[in-house]
Amino acid sequence: MSRRIRTLSREGLTFDVLDDGPLDGDVVVLLHGFPERATSWRYVAPLLHAAGLRTLALDQRGYSEGARPRGRRAYRLSELVDDVAALVERVGGAVHVVGHDWGAAVAWGLAARRPVLVRTLTAVSVPHPAAFQKAMLSSPQPLRSWYTLLFQAPYLVELSARVRGGPFDRALARAGMTREEVLRCRHEVVDTGALSGGLSWYRALPFVDRALATARTTVPTTFVWSDGDSAIDRRGAQLTAAYVDAPYAFVELPGVSHWIPTQAPERLASTVLDRVWSV
Repeated sequence: MSRRIRTLSREGLTFDVLDDGPLDGDVVVLLHGFPERATSWRYVAPLLHAAGLRTLALDQRGYSEGARPRGRRAYRLSELVDDVAALVERVGGAVHVVGHDWGAAVAWGLAARRPVLVRTLTAVSVPHPAAFQKAMLSSPQPLRSWYTLLFQAPYLVELSARVRGGPFDRALARAGMTREEVLRCRHEVVDTGALSGGLSWYRALPFVDRALATARTTVPTTFVWSDGDSAIDRRGAQLTAAYVDAPYAFVELPGVSHWIPTQAPERLASTVLDRVWSV
């Protein structure tokens, strides 16, 4: 692929793509989480470019202005995975995949559903879905995931987020976001109307494909977790290795909150490069 990919079309939806770095470099697909967009990789991507890699950061379903379908079922994990698969097929060959937060869940799903498209996987913050489910039954994880129930209420979070400095902004700050990061979230997600789409990922959880969520991973994988993460308990991180049937590494970042790509970009980029160069 010798031309930049600025947009991706799939089933009537149009996704925005940030395509940067050497055109002839190996491709790394970067998948953001909630409530962020492709710009969450703004500190990591240049470090990968300097190492000769090309990055494609996708504004995912619900975030890209042209890809905000109606209804919860449109945000099932299988649809999110197929969006990324379409991007990789556009590239024309297997790629390295890096996902943070919900982007990690999509990356795990892509590696399970379409392993031929994934050269390596670096999952950040969110463990393998089966490990996460097990942690829900054997650790304080349910207490950390309380907000997923709150997010099921129609319009409640959206209305709360309208108030600058209100409950939504304060919750992000308590989760470790800096003031600059909270303001960026408001500018890129709340003010652009993308919040409902991002929340729809949570609201589609009742429709998750169980086979997809429990499938083992067969591609070389690194899982990155930070001990300052208020949303993800250590138990899920510890259990993840049992669900990877391939070379695997676990990297723990001490003293870092959930927002690893913006708060520990050098350490994350180094970890990604270690995985990329391992194959």
